[in-house]
Amino acid sequence: MIEIEGLTKRFGPFAAVAGIDLFVGKGEVLGFLGPNGAGKSTTMKMVTGYLSPSSGRVRILGHDIEADGTAARVQIGYLPEGAPAYGDMTPRQFLAFIAQVRGLKGAEARARIADTVAKCDLDPVLDQPVETLSKGFRRRVGLAQAILHDPPVLILDEPTDGLDPNQKHAVRALIRAMAPQKAIIVSTHLLEEVEAICTRAVIIDRGRVVADGTPQALLARSRHHNAVTLTVPAAESAAITARLKAMHNCIGVEEQAAPGGFSVLTAFPKSGALLIEDVSALARVQNWNVKELYAEAGRLDEVFRAITTQDTTRAREAQA
Repeated sequence: MIEIEGLTKRFGPFAAVAGIDLFVGKGEVLGFLGPNGAGKSTTMKMVTGYLSPSSGRVRILGHDIEADGTAARVQIGYLPEGAPAYGDMTPRQFLAFIAQVRGLKGAEARARIADTVAKCDLDPVLDQPVETLSKGFRRRVGLAQAILHDPPVLILDEPTDGLDPNQKHAVRALIRAMAPQKAIIVSTHLLEEVEAICTRAVIIDRGRVVADGTPQALLARSRHHNAVTLTVPAAESAAITARLKAMHNCIGVEEQAAPGGFSVLTAFPKSGALLIEDVSALARVQNWNVKELYAEAGRLDEVFRAITTQDTTRAREAQA
C-alpha cells in the first residue's frame, strides 16, 4: 500500500534523507524511529507529497505521489508535526472545513464528523477555539482531521505527543482498532509506543535505515534479552552473585543498589540461552530471600542507542 524506493532529500550539500527503501502492507503499523535530525519528519513530508524528493519515488496504492499527486493524496490521512490547524476555528468548524476539502457533503459529512469526534473524544471542546485548547486536545483535533475521510493509509507524526496517560491509551487503542484495514506509519520517540501498537519497527539514522524488523526481533538484539533480574537483600547479594556466575549458561552478573537494603542483580545468558527456569529452581533450592524475580524481553532503548549516532557526533559531522 506504501512503496518507497531510493527516497533522497538534499538541502544544499546536506542529505537529510539518503536513499530509503520501505514497503508497508495492509494491516501493518510501522513504527518510524530515529534520533532528532535523523530524517523522520522529512521522510514523512515526502511520502505525503508535502515535500518533493531530490530523487527516488513514493507510490500510495499504486499512485505516484509526484506524477499522480491528487489520486495519491486522496488515499492518505496525515497528522503533521505540531498538528497545525486554524486557531480561530472551533474543532466543529475545522472538521466541517476538512470534510468539505475532502469532498464529503450533507448527511455523509455529518456522520463522518460525528463518528470522528466520538473516536477522538472531542465533545468537551467542540465549540472552543482551537488556539485556546491544550496541547493534548490540539493533537486530538489533528488526529481527527487525519482520519475523517477514513483513508486506507495513515501517516502519523507523534500522534500521542502532549497526551496524558489515559489519552495515550485511548489513541493507541484507536490505532490498533483501525490497523487491520489500513497501512499506518507512526513516527514516535516513545519506545514504549512501538511495543504497544506497532507490528514492525524501522530505525533510521543520518537519513538511512539502520534496522527493520518486528519489535520482538529488535528486542532480541538487546543484551538484556532473556536476562533474569532478581531483587535480594544486599547482605546476601555477594553469595547469590557467586552462585549465579557459576551457572553454565550465565556469562555475567551486574548489581545495582536498591532502596530498603536490597540489591538488584541481573544475570545475562549466553546467546540463545534461557536462564529463567534454572535461576528460579536455584532460588527455591537455596531458599534465597527473593523479593522479585523476572525474565526480561529486552530493552528497545538499549538497541536504539547501540545502532544510532549520538546527537553530539551528528552535529559535529554536519558542521564538517
